[in-house]
Amino acid sequence: MPAPRAPRIAIGGFLHETNTFGPSPADYAAFDGGSGYGPVRRGQEVIADLAPVNAGVAGAIRVGRAEGWDMVPTLWCAASPSAHVTRAAFERIAGELIDRIAAAGPLDGVFLDLHGAMVCEHLDDGEGALLAALRARIGPDVPVVVSLDLHANVTPQMVAQADLLESYRTYPHVDMAQTGARAAQALAGMLGGARPEKAFLQAPYLSAIAWQSTWAEPARGLYATLEDLAQGVTAMSFNMGFPAADFPDCGMSVLAYGPGADAAARAMMDAVLAAEPQFTGRVYAPGEGVTEALRLARGANLPVVLSDTQDNPGAGANSDTTGMLRAMLAAGAPGAVGNFFDPAAARAAHAAGEGAQIRLALGGRSQPGDSPLEAEFTVERLTDGVFPAPGPFYGGRVLQMGPSASLRLGDLRIALTSAKAQMADREQFRSLGITPEAERILVVKSSNHFRADFQPHASAVLVCAAPGPMAVSPALLPWTRLRPGIRLEAMGQPFNGGTA
Repeated sequence: MPAPRAPRIAIGGFLHETNTFGPSPADYAAFDGGSGYGPVRRGQEVIADLAPVNAGVAGAIRVGRAEGWDMVPTLWCAASPSAHVTRAAFERIAGELIDRIAAAGPLDGVFLDLHGAMVCEHLDDGEGALLAALRARIGPDVPVVVSLDLHANVTPQMVAQADLLESYRTYPHVDMAQTGARAAQALAGMLGGARPEKAFLQAPYLSAIAWQSTWAEPARGLYATLEDLAQGVTAMSFNMGFPAADFPDCGMSVLAYGPGADAAARAMMDAVLAAEPQFTGRVYAPGEGVTEALRLARGANLPVVLSDTQDNPGAGANSDTTGMLRAMLAAGAPGAVGNFFDPAAARAAHAAGEGAQIRLALGGRSQPGDSPLEAEFTVERLTDGVFPAPGPFYGGRVLQMGPSASLRLGDLRIALTSAKAQMADREQFRSLGITPEAERILVVKSSNHFRADFQPHASAVLVCAAPGPMAVSPALLPWTRLRPGIRLEAMGQPFNGGTA
């Protein structure tokens, strides 16, 4: 008797987190190497390049190998968060991904590594549209599972088109591969069997990303509750949502699958509602934060870390605002700032050479009211911007930051790059000759992901709100299209059509 045929599973990914209030859209070039993730991977490149890193698709590959699947890698790409994905980029990438999956048939299943918060120039629900187009090509009988980011803005269309959505449970995100593995294991359970029943609930308030860290309450307790409830169902997720996407389904949600899904989802949502008053925290103005950091740094053995949360490129900002940089200079504070995105300044630094004195108008071009910082800088170090980031968030991924430089201005050093990626790994400083543990104050353009690698080596962490496009509270954003009645922040006012 011939051996049974190995299950044939297509795998792929297309990730983007969209800040519809952000300054810069994501075109095709942003997915093909312009954002630190490297080029679009096709075919066996998906397995060769991504199996070793901390990504959802990597977890699926590991499960597939253990299960003996005949895996068909198709296409995987990602871009740094930004404003809308252009129509041309979405149609080109989604079209190729779906064509490759359809050409791989007959299939027993599909695994996709998506973000869950993609908004395009021409449609609100990027992932829902992608999944609907995929279903139209492969039909209703092939099980489709999806690994999602914890910040997914889950929509009814996404729930309807996928058989199971499985989301990260950590922020800073350090469980991407684990999440992909859970999704892939659920897919293994569906092969030749029934699809699980679904439950989906949306929360009535938005929560600010600065207070969503699973290292602290209330998120830490909420995910502990999720872990307990998930033991009684096939799969379960709590998405805290990305609160900067102006469309009706933006926000937090709960998903549950399998027997008992409705009861588990309702119990989890009850916990989310009870936690609403805790989604808040202390925010410092730039000068106030630097003053407090200088006080805390006296006698400390490790640096004070200041989160420049409103210029977080991991949330769609351009990583080039100068508010925190100016506050550090005004106070004469020693330390380092990064990453600072300014490709023109990086090119000028490379043209001048290491050791050169160079006059630059640095950054300050993406935020209304901001302006470039004009000064005479010393070029301390030049690199090609290619290096592995071994910390918990990037998980060994090779970052491709383009021509990069370490600049010095008085007692302040600036990590300058030609590509956008939030400062979430100490190697991003070290690659430019800056030893982060030796600095008194570190300013990081990140909201929470930096905590995984920086907080264990910091004497204190403060959240600062210099001007930038990722508002520290979603209530500060100019919403026009949210669903009526959703509260714009924890315990805040309801949205009522643009006049909150």
